[in-house]
Amino acid sequence: MPTYIKDIKQLPDNIKQYLMITANYWAFTLTDGALRMLVVLYFHQLGYDALQIALLFLFYEIFGVVTNLLGGWLGARIGLNKTMNIGLFVQVIALCMLAVPAEYLTVIYVMVAQALSGIAKDLNKMSAKSAIKSLIPASEQGKLYRWVAKLTGSKNTLKGVGFFLGGVLLSLFSFKTAVLMMAALLFFVWLCSIKQLAKDLGKSKNKPKFKQLLSTNRNVNLLSAARLFLFAARDVWFVVALPVYLAKVFNWNHWWVSAVLALWVIGYGIVQAQSPSITAKMPSSQQAFRWAVILLSTPVIIALTLHFDFYVKQLLLIELLLFGVLFAINSALHSYLIVSYASADGTSLDVGFYYAANALGRLLGTLLSGWVYQVYGLEACLWVSACCIAMAALITVKLPVNDTN
Repeated sequence: MPTYIKDIKQLPDNIKQYLMITANYWAFTLTDGALRMLVVLYFHQLGYDALQIALLFLFYEIFGVVTNLLGGWLGARIGLNKTMNIGLFVQVIALCMLAVPAEYLTVIYVMVAQALSGIAKDLNKMSAKSAIKSLIPASEQGKLYRWVAKLTGSKNTLKGVGFFLGGVLLSLFSFKTAVLMMAALLFFVWLCSIKQLAKDLGKSKNKPKFKQLLSTNRNVNLLSAARLFLFAARDVWFVVALPVYLAKVFNWNHWWVSAVLALWVIGYGIVQAQSPSITAKMPSSQQAFRWAVILLSTPVIIALTLHFDFYVKQLLLIELLLFGVLFAINSALHSYLIVSYASADGTSLDVGFYYAANALGRLLGTLLSGWVYQVYGLEACLWVSACCIAMAALITVKLPVNDTN
């Protein structure tokens, strides 16, 4: 038996579960990022406009909202191992649905497949982030921040790799072949996950009632509202507007568009994983507010660059990287605060509610990204982004200064 396998077997159970959750999350994220880029580029290639492409993700985000609410409740009742594995299997189904001849890939059909993908993604994410709290003693908040940051950061790095993978697969293979390859990979991970994840992971001692879906925790509610605006601020220009702008205005091919967006997300993930080294070891709501104010400057600068047509090709990518760094730090602070604010018993309920708000923000951002870009252009998308960040910052002010319980 190889030495590294023996070493893994000798690790404490909570570490082995963390590694399994991370590997599961990584594999899912890789296919999710690749699928998003495949859909954007493939349907742009077929002649779909920006608004039509945005509509393809409509059900993805809507069902993400519903899934986070119901998934948090379900995870607390049946265990996070089950919700995580359900998410993997549903993603396999969604990928297989897209492996049909091009004439069957109507907007409605793809929206349904994307709905399944949205359900799968948010079941997987909610399960992974909720499970971490059950693996770490309540007294070790510094370790909780580091583990959450590493999981979230590594996920976003892999999502960036997935973006690049999506562009490469579309350049080397047909759309059908690409999605079938990813479905086969995820099916294998699903089989491993069923065998390895702890059976009672994250199961609440007291079975939560259905009426407990909506959070009554003021801190969770405020942070959820801030998260909604934060992610709307990113997706209003990043999801549809930016890739279409790069392909149309810069005349870049699939390789270039996917490579640039992939590198952005990879860098974003690396910064997010290192956030505990950049911010204080025990972050507070005050830090979340300060970093949101700093982030606010970036979409304003980019919008002005476009407005005055000031070395756009040279500066846009640099400004994009700056936005990624600052957004990563903001996201990492939020990710820690929600896990810290969440109740110890049935963590997935609070985390699920929070990520429902996250998904609602993505939905809002995605729809605006297609509509605002098509009607007013990329500059307008950036001004909307700035307004959303300002709202997130103002809401963060209302959070308690030090209390994270």
